[in-house]
Amino acid sequence: MKAAPDDQLRLLDLQALDSALDRLAHRRKTLPELAQIEEAEARQTRLADDIVLIETEDSDLGREQSKLEGDIDQVRTRMQRDQQRLDAGQVGSPRELENLQHEIGTLHKRQSDLEDEELEIMEKREVVQKRLAELRAEQGQIGTTLAELEQQRDSAFAEIAAETEKASAQRAETVAGLPAELVTLYEKVRTSSSGIGAAALHQGRCEGCHLQLNTTDINRIREAPEDEVLRCEECRRILVRTAESGL
Repeated sequence: MKAAPDDQLRLLDLQALDSALDRLAHRRKTLPELAQIEEAEARQTRLADDIVLIETEDSDLGREQSKLEGDIDQVRTRMQRDQQRLDAGQVGSPRELENLQHEIGTLHKRQSDLEDEELEIMEKREVVQKRLAELRAEQGQIGTTLAELEQQRDSAFAEIAAETEKASAQRAETVAGLPAELVTLYEKVRTSSSGIGAAALHQGRCEGCHLQLNTTDINRIREAPEDEVLRCEECRRILVRTAESGL
C-alpha cells in the first residue's frame, strides 16, 4: 500500500487519540468510586436485612413484655381484691381465712416471678434496641457516604465524557483528512493488535512491540520508498518512519 509520508505521520496522531479514548473508557470502567459504591451498597443491603431481624426480635420481646405486664396487672388486681376482703373482715371462717391468706401469699410469689421475667425481658430488649440504634446510625452514615461517592462518580463521569467528546471530535477530523484505504488498514491492524494499529520507528525500534529491528529490516526500511506503508515484521503493526527513526 502507498500513502503520503505526511498521512502516515498523521496515523500516529490518530493512534494517540485512539489510545487516549481507550484510556478514558478504561478509566470510566475502573473508577475507584465504582468499587466503593458497590461495597457500600452491599453493606447497605446487609444492614437492611440485619435491621429487619433486630426489629422483629424487638417486636417479639415487646409483645412478650406486654403480655407479662398484663399478667402482672391481673395478679395485682386479684391480690388487691383479696387483701381488701381480708382488711374488711369479710372472711367468715378460720378455714376461709387460711385459704385467703395462702392465696395472697401465692399471688405475691407469682407477682414477684412475673416481675423478674419482665425485668429480664426489659434487659434483653435494651440490648436489642441499643444494637438497633447502632445499625440505624451506621445505615445513615453509609447512606451519606454513598451519596458522596455517587456525586464523585458522577463528576468523574462528566469529566470523562467531556474529554471523550473532545478527543472523538479530534479523531473524526483526523480521519477525515486521511485516505480511506489507509484508515481501513489501520483499523484492521488495531483491532487485532491490542488497540495499537500504528507505531513509530524510533532509533531502530518498533514502538508497538518495543523490539529492536535487526540490520536486515533496517536496511529494507531505509531502501523503501517514502510513500510505502511499512509493517513491523514482529508485531505486524503499521510502522511509521519519523525524523527520529535512526535510519
